[in-house]
Amino acid sequence: MPEQRREQDGAIAGTGMGGAMDLAASEATALERTGGGPEGGPDPGRPRSLWSDAWRDLRRDPVFLVSALVILFLVLISLWPSVIAPGSPLSCDLAKAQDGPGPGAPFGYDGQGCNVYTRTVYGARTSVTVGVCATLGVALLGSVLGALAGFFGGVWDSVLSRGTDIFFAIPVVLGGLVLLSVVSSNTVWPVIGFMVLLGWPQVSRIARGSVITVQQNDYVQAARALGASHSRILLRHIAPNAVAPVIVVATIALGTYIALEATLSYLGVGLKPPSVSWGIDISAASPYVRNAPHALLWPAGALAVTVLAFIMLGDAVRDALDPKLR
Repeated sequence: MPEQRREQDGAIAGTGMGGAMDLAASEATALERTGGGPEGGPDPGRPRSLWSDAWRDLRRDPVFLVSALVILFLVLISLWPSVIAPGSPLSCDLAKAQDGPGPGAPFGYDGQGCNVYTRTVYGARTSVTVGVCATLGVALLGSVLGALAGFFGGVWDSVLSRGTDIFFAIPVVLGGLVLLSVVSSNTVWPVIGFMVLLGWPQVSRIARGSVITVQQNDYVQAARALGASHSRILLRHIAPNAVAPVIVVATIALGTYIALEATLSYLGVGLKPPSVSWGIDISAASPYVRNAPHALLWPAGALAVTVLAFIMLGDAVRDALDPKLR
C-alpha cells in the first residue's frame, strides 16, 4: 500500500499543471461529499445563504437572546394581561391615592387611587399594538413606493424623491401636535396613521437604494435578457435580496414608535383617558413625583426597557445581516 501511494503521488506530480488541477478537483469533490468547509469545520449539506448565516449568528448572540425574551414576555402580557394583573386598570379608589406598595398592588397606587402594577401591565398592550402596527404600515408603504421608484426610475423616482424631502422637513413631534390635536377619536388608529404618514419616507429611501443596488447584479440582467416580466423580476429576484436593510431599519424604528406614542400621549395629543398608556400614566404622575415617585418610575421604567429591547434587537439583526461584518 505505501508503494502504491508513492506511485500515485509521483504520477500526479509528473503531470504538471494537469495533476494540480486533478488534485484540486479531487479535494473539492471530497469536501462536497463530506460537507466540510474550507477549514474542515462543520457545514450543513444545504446551500448557505444570507438568511441562514444570519439566523446562525443570532442564535449565538446573547444580546439578541435577551432582547427577544423581553419582547416575547411583552407580547404575552399584551395578549393576556389579566393572567398576571388582578382587577381592571380603570378601577380606582381615591382613598388609596398615592399609597405605597401593598397587598395586590406591588407598585403602589397613583394619584387617582389606581393600581400602578395593573395599569403598567395593561399599558404594554397599547405600546406593543401601536409599535407593531405602525412599523408594519411604514415598512409596507415605504417598501412598495421605494422599490417602484428604484426599479422604474425616471419621473416616478423624481416625484418620490421630492415628496420624501417635503416629509423630512416636517418635525415629528410638532406635526403630531398639529395633526392629532384636531382628532377626537380615542383609539390608537389616529396615532398609528400619523406615524405611518410621517415614517414611510425613511424606509422608502432605504428600499429605493437597495433596489437600485440589487438590480445591477448579473442574475437580474440575465432575467431581463430571458424576457422575464417586471413583476417577476421585482418580486422573485430583487425583493428577496433587497429586503434586509428594510427589516433592520423597521426593527429599530419599532422601539422609536413606542417612545413616540408615549411622548404624544404625555403631551395630551396621543391617546387620552380612559385609554391605558404608559405615556398617560407618566403625564398624570409628573405633578406629584415628589410625593409618589413610584407612580412615575414604574411606567417610565417599563417604557425604557421596552424601547431598549427593540433597539437591541434591531442592532443584533443589523450585525447579523451586514455582510461587511463577516
